[in-house]
Amino acid sequence: MDSGAIRRRVTTLLAVLTASGLLAVAGPAAEAMAAPSSCAGHKVRTYTFSTGSVKIYKSGNYLCAITVPKRPGARQSMMVSLQVRGFEPVVDKGRFTRHAGPVRTYAGHRKVWIKGSVGRGSYDSHGWKRF
Repeated sequence: MDSGAIRRRVTTLLAVLTASGLLAVAGPAAEAMAAPSSCAGHKVRTYTFSTGSVKIYKSGNYLCAITVPKRPGARQSMMVSLQVRGFEPVVDKGRFTRHAGPVRTYAGHRKVWIKGSVGRGSYDSHGWKRF
């Protein structure tokens, strides 16, 4: 193998390593920006509370919800819950950095009860809501 071929292979290898390094750095930033839109459909309501908000999306007869903190980044206790009247709640609860959820359920024409929390702050619909 002549020195020109070696140089071309080394250059190609360096280009591939540089590109993969750039993708590794840019990947988390792009993912963080896209995370809150993880529900399908269109946003119908946002319920804010002291430490975050619960966002409700609707697609056909399905509802989807996520809880987003006001200050994302640090791992903290979060929860989101959707309960269709007459059924068990669908809940996502844990310690997250960007959002709790999405939780998705078939609502049809039934009313739903919504809950969400981030740290010590929380939202509770305190009644059934129609969407």
